[in-house]
Amino acid sequence: MVYLLYGTVDYLINKTIDKIINDNKIDEFNVNKYDLTNSLLTDIINDASSMSLFSDKKIIIVNNAYIFTGANKKYTEQNTEELENYLNNINDNTILIFTTNNEKLDERKKITKLVKKNGIVKDFNSIDNISLVKNLFEDYSISNDNVKYLISRVGEDSSLLASEIEKIKIYKNDDKTITHDDITNLTTKSLEVNNFKLIDAIINKNKAEAFNLYQDRIKLNEEPIAIIISLANQIRIMYQVKQLYLDGYTENNIANILKIHPYRVKLASQNAKKYDSDILLNYLKQLADLDINIKTGKVDKTLGLELFIIAL
Repeated sequence: MVYLLYGTVDYLINKTIDKIINDNKIDEFNVNKYDLTNSLLTDIINDASSMSLFSDKKIIIVNNAYIFTGANKKYTEQNTEELENYLNNINDNTILIFTTNNEKLDERKKITKLVKKNGIVKDFNSIDNISLVKNLFEDYSISNDNVKYLISRVGEDSSLLASEIEKIKIYKNDDKTITHDDITNLTTKSLEVNNFKLIDAIINKNKAEAFNLYQDRIKLNEEPIAIIISLANQIRIMYQVKQLYLDGYTENNIANILKIHPYRVKLASQNAKKYDSDILLNYLKQLADLDINIKTGKVDKTLGLELFIIAL
């Protein structure tokens, strides 16, 4: 059997792979993993065509399967004819799983048409995080307000949500009621979520909110300069994503160009839509100047961002 799992929701892709492994009762010794950006299809097909030394069946997982997408970045040149031949003569003792985080496949490619004809192709581009949280807390009691609070604190990344929920469940194994305080005390606030909120507060000149968000970061022992650099990097990504969208690039094209996960592109795009490009550039320049002034001793590093916020 051959699978092609694609989309931006890593959590669902990983859960599907786990289910395939468990349903087929494959142990870890019979699971081989490759990354197509640094592996040859020739080696992968040879592996898929051969028998396992330890069992009747084995699973091969091939991540970053860009050959099924419109990715234009120059990766390792691959001989897709070998895969085409394999798809017409699939080894029944091997389960071959290709994954890619691209939102779309290139339906024009012969190899994509062939895998859809002879394999199983699944789309993992959307997920209702509220339903996800409730399902993961199936045997626990959690209010709708606390579900929303958890998502607002941790962020929309389903893999991160699942990880933080597992952490809560370990601590709440005996008492299965999840409270607001449990979420606050047991989860890590998403840096990216905090960045967007702090950027919003700064651009909207909401001094009190910006100061409180900044202090939250300081209480976590984050260095002031690191916060400034983090904010500047996020604004830069917001600006770049905004411009690339205007130039007609898709989400996954942008992810490939900027070398970041498509989920980050989606978040940056959602937040960048609220502001003009000139505003983003203006604050990017101000933060860059602040960073230089701190590093050259003109401004105290502890007070630098506080003074910047006060002067808004």
